Amino acid sequence: MCSRTSTLCGGVAGPAAVSWAFAPAGRWTQERIAVTQPSVTTDRATAPVRAEVARRRTFAVISHPDAGKSTLTEALALHARVINEAGAIHGKAGRKSTVSDWMEMEKARGISVSSTALQFAYHSGASVDGRPGIDAVVNLVDTPGHSDFSEDTYRVLTAVDAAVMLIDAAKGLEPQTLKLFQVCRHRGIPVITVVNKWDRPGQAPLELMDEISTRIGLEPTPVYWPVGIAGDFRGLLDRRTGDYVRFTRTAGGSTIAPQEHLSAARAAEREGDAWTTAVEESELLSATGADHDEELFLAGQTSPVLFGSAVLNFGVSQLLDLLIDLAPPPRARLDVDEQPREVTDPFSAVVFKVQAGLDSAHRDRLAYMRVVSGVFERGMVVTNAATGKPFTTKYAQSVFGRDRSTVDTAYPGDVVGLVNALSLTVGDTLYSDKPVQFPPIPQFAPEHFRVLRGSVGGKAKQFRRAVEQMDSEGVVQVLRNEVRGESAPVLAAVGPMQFEVVAARMKSEFDVDAQMEPLPYALARRTDAESAAELDRQRGIEVFTRGDGVLLALVSDRWRLQYIQKELPRLTLEPLVAAAD
Repeated sequence: MCSRTSTLCGGVAGPAAVSWAFAPAGRWTQERIAVTQPSVTTDRATAPVRAEVARRRTFAVISHPDAGKSTLTEALALHARVINEAGAIHGKAGRKSTVSDWMEMEKARGISVSSTALQFAYHSGASVDGRPGIDAVVNLVDTPGHSDFSEDTYRVLTAVDAAVMLIDAAKGLEPQTLKLFQVCRHRGIPVITVVNKWDRPGQAPLELMDEISTRIGLEPTPVYWPVGIAGDFRGLLDRRTGDYVRFTRTAGGSTIAPQEHLSAARAAEREGDAWTTAVEESELLSATGADHDEELFLAGQTSPVLFGSAVLNFGVSQLLDLLIDLAPPPRARLDVDEQPREVTDPFSAVVFKVQAGLDSAHRDRLAYMRVVSGVFERGMVVTNAATGKPFTTKYAQSVFGRDRSTVDTAYPGDVVGLVNALSLTVGDTLYSDKPVQFPPIPQFAPEHFRVLRGSVGGKAKQFRRAVEQMDSEGVVQVLRNEVRGESAPVLAAVGPMQFEVVAARMKSEFDVDAQMEPLPYALARRTDAESAAELDRQRGIEVFTRGDGVLLALVSDRWRLQYIQKELPRLTLEPLVAAAD
């Protein structure tokens, strides 16, 4: 993503630029693409786009709550030198919150409840096989870790090319991590695994590798192996070179941790038994075939692994280099007809998130789009495939947490915020010239339901606006029927904390005191107009229309659902998408 006043992207230096191609051997290999003097085999128009695409890495960090995801996100930004000092996320008085956590609820509780996009430039180190480092553009999407917001995370995973799976060294694989990994597997997203908090007591490293292999069927292939047991983190053994990276702590972990690169012989002298143990364990891994294979990694069968401590900034630069070296650049995406939209095709993008409230002074609305193909230029008029109507991209911004800067140009893989995008909703496809429409982003099956009522005091207009805002952003699903009317819509959520976010935002952004009452329903099923009337007459069932026009039947419990399906099999009651589907 480039701005005329920024050096983030720079230009294509010299007569050629580095691109990447997937070789038969299974590695992304460099090839030279002539930019100013294209060869016979290189299209003059697409060469600059290919060169910029080769620099992009777009990924998300996924984890269970409290695994250190937001801390790692900020540590990555620190090592890319986008910020000068990392903040803590403990949420206590006097402490900073991470730059990616901007909502008051996030700062107060020390958790992430909304995804945010961070973009920064990073020059990677040379790869082990001799490929030079590149001036990369990193699009990092921070996701909510709490299971109540898994639907928001799912949307983010439709917009990335790779994922970093963060595991707590002491707790290992946790339920939310497992659930999110299944989404990555379903979508074919390659995963890099980071064992975090190695500066604290935890499990043995070989036990953690065995847990990953047996519980999720993903073969771990450690690239960096810890020197020192959990709680005594000294450094990392680079299994590709046999060298040692030794870290030095800084005060509070607020700045980049100094590191030394030592040969194996010097490491043995320096660390003694700790180094010997690390080498022996690494040799055992090699004997069992646990060495990195790029083809298997991209196929989703293996996962490169490294150990680190986000709070101390140990292993963070190694992770950034791995992402640039191993993760794939943006690739073609299939449209609704399963035809590929190549990165060099005319501009297209997918809206994967809509967010208001980032700037209380302006009360604007930001639509996050992932550029899929072509070149985006600020001010261009694009078409919304869902409505067929034009949309002018006059206000386009790069987003860093809550901070923004104007974007003039963006390429496939970049995440761009479109300001005041009132007509855009989650899942919309934008394009220019060559029409395309990408598959919609599914909505999860809600499990919690509450009637929403506004406070008295003549704020009916603000109440309606607030409900429309929450619905269009996908904060919750809003359900309506004729019996309850517009003044008492039903909110449907994956987790109850989503209701807290709704109440907090309605108060802060619209000055509306939201009152919510629980409903005696536990399940939602998709139905149709032919079945709706008869379902509405059944005890323990109520039919609603969701904001996107889908009819949902809310059911009191699973036993009631089974009874209706047995007694009235002709009625439509279809399950909705869940994370692991």
